[in-house]
Amino acid sequence: MPKKFVFIGAGSLDFTRELIRDILTFQSFRDAELYLVDIDPVRLEYARKGVERIVAAGEYEASIFATVDRREALKDADGVLITILQGGVEVWRTDIEIPKKYGVDVCVGDTRSASGIFRFLRTAPEMLEIIKDCEDLCPGAIVLNYTNPMAMLIQYLREQTKVAVTGLCHSVQGTAMMLAEWINRDIEDIDYCCVGINHQAFYTRFCDKEGIDLYPAIFKAIEDPNIYNEEIVRNDMLRHLGYYTTESSGHVSEYTWWYRKRPELIKKYTEEGTGWNRGDHGAILKEYLDREDTWEKEYKQWLIDGELELEKGEEYASNIFNAIFGDNKPFVFNGNIPNKGLLTNVKEGACVEVPVIADKDGIRPIGVHRLPDHLAILVNLSAGIEDLVVKAAIEKDPMMVLHAIMMDPLSSAVLSLAEIRSMVKEMFTANKQYLTYFDAEDIDKL
Repeated sequence: MPKKFVFIGAGSLDFTRELIRDILTFQSFRDAELYLVDIDPVRLEYARKGVERIVAAGEYEASIFATVDRREALKDADGVLITILQGGVEVWRTDIEIPKKYGVDVCVGDTRSASGIFRFLRTAPEMLEIIKDCEDLCPGAIVLNYTNPMAMLIQYLREQTKVAVTGLCHSVQGTAMMLAEWINRDIEDIDYCCVGINHQAFYTRFCDKEGIDLYPAIFKAIEDPNIYNEEIVRNDMLRHLGYYTTESSGHVSEYTWWYRKRPELIKKYTEEGTGWNRGDHGAILKEYLDREDTWEKEYKQWLIDGELELEKGEEYASNIFNAIFGDNKPFVFNGNIPNKGLLTNVKEGACVEVPVIADKDGIRPIGVHRLPDHLAILVNLSAGIEDLVVKAAIEKDPMMVLHAIMMDPLSSAVLSLAEIRSMVKEMFTANKQYLTYFDAEDIDKL
């Protein structure tokens, strides 16, 4: 019987194509039922056409369905993938522009600091409705989330539903491949352990298959200015902290006190690289805004004659599905799940990113881990802030949101408590239509 996959947020056109391409490379899924769901009918139609092109080129037997009715699509699904952006680019702008007005310089703004917190607050209710629908209509489905901010969303959803939604990110495998390339090693010959929280995990072990430590080779590689400048912030952190972190320089610069608090530091650490690695103010938002008027033309052209790659990529999702209800080949990866004794010196109950295995019995963690003590301080600060924000959303308490942002490293590096309060009130106002679950009188008291 064909397996049924549901893609919620299928209007994320490039990513949807990649995920479906990967799934169809497995023999067990060549005849899959592919349900595409999005609230934007225009993007949904383009997603359908894109998937049709993949199915035709691969001569697959898969069936394609496109609908704005999420519940219709989810009924009896085997696998669900979530890639939504709640509110679109225009409200995302406020996450970047309001903090900037107060002197808080943000690059991406989708994970931490005030920007990531407000993205979570407006995304959380919609995600909860999606997961409740899964709980009702496909309780046995494997549900995988790619939507950011990953850690807060997974903790929020797992605390309020019975669905064992697992969070996935590109950064662990992507960074491992980057490091292997820097030291001229095949990634298949690398053995690593990476633990922490999403976008703030560290490789506590990076060895070859014989157990020889490859960190000395990495330190040697970053002496090359060309390599160093590819990831200025991450390479600087390696030099000072001794371990490599998973997320790009633009992202990780937002999660600490060190890089974005003075104009000369911002210039120094964002003057090289591009996109996610560059780190200049609003870099990724700018890319999205630049594409607002061109994406449709570009996608139409791709449908006609754009390059079409049918070989499987590096995303985890298809391997997970195959391991659980495909050919049952076990698959080891880093997943985002609740910390229940898995990372001993990180807050219990926080969403952590740790090694897990998928097989016919589902998804379960591998081993018990510990971060180096100095890294645990940094990770626990983020985990504690995120825990407070999750509680704020559940208890509908805007004061908890304010207190969380008062502890944020980036905000507190440049602002007083009074200035943070003013910034937070303005961000609540900008997100008013998405935060109706908070009492307006409580917000006014901030």
